[in-house]
Amino acid sequence: MNKIHEECGVFGVYAKEKTAVAATTYYGLFALQHRGQESCGIVVNDDGVFQYHKDGGLVNDVFTPAIMEKLGEGNMAVGHVRYGTTGTSDRLNAQPIVVNHIKGKMALAHNGNLVNSFELREELELQGSIFHTTSDTEVISYVITKERLQAPSIEEAVNRAMGRIKGAYSLVVMSASKLIAARDPHGFHPLCYGITPEGTYIVASETCALDAVSAKFIRDIEPGEIVVFDGDEIRTIRDHIGETPRHLCIFEHIYFSRPDSVVDGVSVHRARVTAGACLAMEHPIQADVVIGVPDSGLDAAIGYARQSGIPYGIGFIKNKYIGRTFIAPGQKSREDKVRIKLNVVSETVKGKRVVLVDDSIVRGTTSARIVKLLREAGATEVHMLSSAPPFLYPCYYGTDIDSRENLIAANHSIEEICQIIGADSVGYLNLDHVGMLMGAQKGEGYCAACFDGCYPTEVPTKTCKHRFEGKLSERGNKK
Repeated sequence: MNKIHEECGVFGVYAKEKTAVAATTYYGLFALQHRGQESCGIVVNDDGVFQYHKDGGLVNDVFTPAIMEKLGEGNMAVGHVRYGTTGTSDRLNAQPIVVNHIKGKMALAHNGNLVNSFELREELELQGSIFHTTSDTEVISYVITKERLQAPSIEEAVNRAMGRIKGAYSLVVMSASKLIAARDPHGFHPLCYGITPEGTYIVASETCALDAVSAKFIRDIEPGEIVVFDGDEIRTIRDHIGETPRHLCIFEHIYFSRPDSVVDGVSVHRARVTAGACLAMEHPIQADVVIGVPDSGLDAAIGYARQSGIPYGIGFIKNKYIGRTFIAPGQKSREDKVRIKLNVVSETVKGKRVVLVDDSIVRGTTSARIVKLLREAGATEVHMLSSAPPFLYPCYYGTDIDSRENLIAANHSIEEICQIIGADSVGYLNLDHVGMLMGAQKGEGYCAACFDGCYPTEVPTKTCKHRFEGKLSERGNKK
C-alpha cells in the first residue's frame, strides 16, 4: 500500500418507460471511475428480466460495444466500480451481486465496509448459507434476502437488514419492480439522487455522475435513510435516521471524491483549496514555486499558492491512459512505473525551491520516488506537504488501511520521514483544522478515526482485507 486506494462507486437508474438504461449507467460509471479501477459491472432490468455483465478492469475495457448491445434496454439498471477493501480483486468479487430467491430477483451494489461482516458470515454459514465470493457485499445480500422471506416488501427487508449490518454502506438495491437507495446511519460515504430532463431518476455516489448523464441534483440521501423508487412514487423510510451522529469520512473531501462533486452540501474543490490555505498558514516556507501531485493534490496546491503568495506551477504531467491495472512488461521496478505515470515539467522546477503538495503520505515509498524525480529534474529544495493529517490508525469503513504496520507517520518522527523520503522538510495538515474543510466544528459531522483513533463504531474483531480467504482454522471453523 503505497497510496490510499479508492473507494467504490455505485450508480442506479429508474426510468418510467423502457429506455437505454445500460448506456446511461455506462456514462455514470465513467464519471465514477476514480472511485474504483479494479472491476466494474452493470445489471439491466427489462420488466423483471435481468441481464448483466461484470469483469475486472476499467469501464471502457469491460463494456465493449458487443457487451453493451447484449445488455440492451430496460427500465432500471444498477452499476458499480470497485476497489476492494474486503476480499480479493478478481472477477469473482466484481459487483453488482445478483441474487435469485423464492421472493424474486435482486441486484445489489455497495460502497463501504462492514465492521461485523465476519460475525454475520459465520452465523449465516452455520445456518447453511453458501458463499460464492469473499466480499462483505455478499454478506449484505444474504442478510437482506433472509429478511425478505419474512418482510412484506423488499424495502422493508432492507430496513430490517440495516438493524443488523454495522459499519459503512451506501447501497443501491434493485428488485424486479423497484429501485432502492440506502445509506448507513453514520453517513460514512456519500449517496445522492437526481432526475434527467426525460424524468429518469438517477442514484449515484457523487454529483459528478449526475452531471455526466445530464441529471439535475435533487438532494443527498440522509444518513440512515432509505429512498424507494416505485412506479410514480418516491417514498422514504426514516426509521434509522438519527440513530447516531453524522460521521462522513473526511477523506471523501481530501481524496476520494472528484473535485467537481458536491458532497453533503460542500464543494470538494473548495474543501481542498481550504486545506491548502491551512497548510500555508501552518507551514510557511521560503520557496519559488508551489506544485501539486496529480490529481487530488492540485487543488490543495492552488490553495497554498493563493494563501502564501508563492506562484503556482504545473510540476507534473500525468499519463491519463494508465489505470491501476497497468502492468509493465518484464521485471520493471515500481520506480519505472512512477516515471511512466508521472513526468516532471523541468521548466517549472529546475533551479527552484519547490513546495510539493500531495493529498497524503501513507507508506512514504511513492513520496520518496516523486521527490527523487524532482531532484533529478533540478529542484534545489523539495518541501513535502500533505493536505491530510498523519495517518496513525487503521480504517474500518472503506479506506484500504487495515494495519498500523506500514504507516510511516505511526512509526517515524517528522525528522525521520524527511530522511526516508529525501525531502528538505515535511508538513501535515493540523488535525484541529480538518473540520474547516467542511465548514464544521472540530469533531462534528465527520469521521477522522484514521487520524485520531476515535472510532464511531465498535472495532471489528477480524480486520485483514483477505479475512474470508484464510484457512478454516484461522477463521475459527475448526472441525
